[in-house]
Amino acid sequence: MPRFSLGPALAVLVVTLSQSIASQGPGVDPEHARRVEAWRAKHEADYTREYVPLAGLFFLEPGRNSVGSAPSSRVRLPERAPAMVGSIVFEDGVVGFEPRAGAPLTLAGAPVTSPVVLRPAGSAGPADEIAVGDLAFWVHMSGPRYAIRLRDPQGEPARTFLGFRWFPIDARYRVVARFIEDPAPREVQVPSLTGDDQTFTTEGIVEFELLGTKVRMRPMTTRPGRLYFVFRDLTSGSETYAAARFLYADLAPDKTTVLDFNEAYNPPCAFNPYTTCPLPLPENRLTIPIRAGERDYPHPPPLP
Repeated sequence: MPRFSLGPALAVLVVTLSQSIASQGPGVDPEHARRVEAWRAKHEADYTREYVPLAGLFFLEPGRNSVGSAPSSRVRLPERAPAMVGSIVFEDGVVGFEPRAGAPLTLAGAPVTSPVVLRPAGSAGPADEIAVGDLAFWVHMSGPRYAIRLRDPQGEPARTFLGFRWFPIDARYRVVARFIEDPAPREVQVPSLTGDDQTFTTEGIVEFELLGTKVRMRPMTTRPGRLYFVFRDLTSGSETYAAARFLYADLAPDKTTVLDFNEAYNPPCAFNPYTTCPLPLPENRLTIPIRAGERDYPHPPPLP
């Protein structure tokens, strides 16, 4: 994956915003605070690399989809790219790319001079990326729909990114939950901000007490023993991102799991409009405030 730099001024801004808000609350165990702060630092680095520079999302039409900086291009690249670099050919669930002769294109570091099939991310590994200088594009799935996602480290989302903001670490928001299994795993259709349903597997609910209130939430299982929560609470839309926040947790052999809401974080759609984020299931729209984890982004993109 090509590397990019957001520039020293923006890097300082990101660090300053994060450190100024992620202070420790009263009575926090130093070891717990150290783990949370390390997790937040890694999360910020990962999201800055993966989501901040996204600069386009183009849904494919069957047949040929032109790629270039020309205004008529179906996949529109920034003006510094050639007017035409090739065509995406989309037929029967297969996405191919036909390069234009002489276009400065690479795939995994090798020149692209003949047609190739572009694989989306999946069990075989990450998506195939075509690079044009410091730009890159690849196949992205939004539910059942095929799209091309664009990365541009010089694009507006990267240039105007304002960093991450966190609530102070609060030990009261680290709880042990009991996992209650369903009779059998099942698939659920989870709506997203793009209007596309995303398919996940769920195997049960978790039950816990938070600040004197009994709470139940339904996680998705992303791999054996790994639980993924998409939730809202009474801070959503005022102190935290309106659509949802995310949280991961590991399931222990005794069917308990530790939920540390100090590690709850915004989906990338909180700051970048070219993302496809799932929304909470009805049972994950909580009626309590959770003032822990990531706070709202100062200027979120408008919700659909």
